[in-house]
Amino acid sequence: MLVRVLTSPAFLYRGEKALAKTGPVSREELATRLSYFLWSSAPDEELRAADLTDLGNLIEQTQRMLKSDKVRRLATEFGCQYLHVRDIATLDEKSERHFPTFLDLRDDMQEEVTRFFIDLIQNNRSIISLLDADHTFMNAELAKHYGFDSKGEWQRIDGLHAQGRGGILGFAATLAKQAGASRNSAILRGTWLSEVILGDKLPIPPKGVPVLPEEAPADLTERQLIERHSRDENCMGCHKRIDPFGFALEGFDAIGRARKADTKTTLPDGTEVDGLADLRDYLLTKRRDDFLRQFSRKLLGYALGRSVQLSDKPLIEQMVKSDLRIGTLVDLIVRSPQFREVRGKEIIANH
Repeated sequence: MLVRVLTSPAFLYRGEKALAKTGPVSREELATRLSYFLWSSAPDEELRAADLTDLGNLIEQTQRMLKSDKVRRLATEFGCQYLHVRDIATLDEKSERHFPTFLDLRDDMQEEVTRFFIDLIQNNRSIISLLDADHTFMNAELAKHYGFDSKGEWQRIDGLHAQGRGGILGFAATLAKQAGASRNSAILRGTWLSEVILGDKLPIPPKGVPVLPEEAPADLTERQLIERHSRDENCMGCHKRIDPFGFALEGFDAIGRARKADTKTTLPDGTEVDGLADLRDYLLTKRRDDFLRQFSRKLLGYALGRSVQLSDKPLIEQMVKSDLRIGTLVDLIVRSPQFREVRGKEIIANH
């Protein structure tokens, strides 16, 4: 009996009452939607008691929840998953011979990303700061890894731009995750930036693509190894689109430490850049809308618990044209029909 209860879909999934026609969800269902969006958990007593079908109460509760310490769950479950670093704390694929300090720093790398998103949410910062921030959060161990001075526990550190870092491009977590076990990978970093951050659609690699060695031959740098690989006619088209983004981040090794390297490259549209700072400026100017739309799609999809659809495009455009503060984006989502209503059976049938 217990096994049947614990494996029942009614126990495992948050179900909502199906309606014949599209209409508002119940106050209890709306409380559940809001709580799992912002807190990744069941509603607390205050949220359950509030009549969220009243728009004023809905917004009041949303603002309360965004100030709560429980938004750490949003920072982890959305923020870290959005950047594809949700599992960096358990990543065990790095070579201990090449990177003996990595295992002890994995938790700190993920904690930096989590604290950055908590600060973004609780202080209602613009999502542009994901690219442009001149600050982050470090403890003494992570600061040493970055080459910064910090003697205490976790604290905010400013002045990252002057040190060649800043924003998601300079996180050790993102740099380490998008790299190999014993060497950098401009291919992984370029693909991550293209698909995850900018929302570009890349074709599936052709079959029979040769696997690159884990260590570059003695007569080649890591960049030269990839450039030689990318000359293959079957691979050239995609690599021209993704490798330059990764080459711009060659100033960081496979666990995110700064190093001297050739970071000059020409991006797919012909823009010449040299290193993280130039790449950041390019994203903030020429690819700004792509970045904003992709983030908005990801946040909306997370809030709704489904893939974004064509009918969501007007809401996404509203988000992109807003003041871009994270609180504003959340507010637009929770006010939307997509969040406050359930699609009727007739619409589902038509789809």
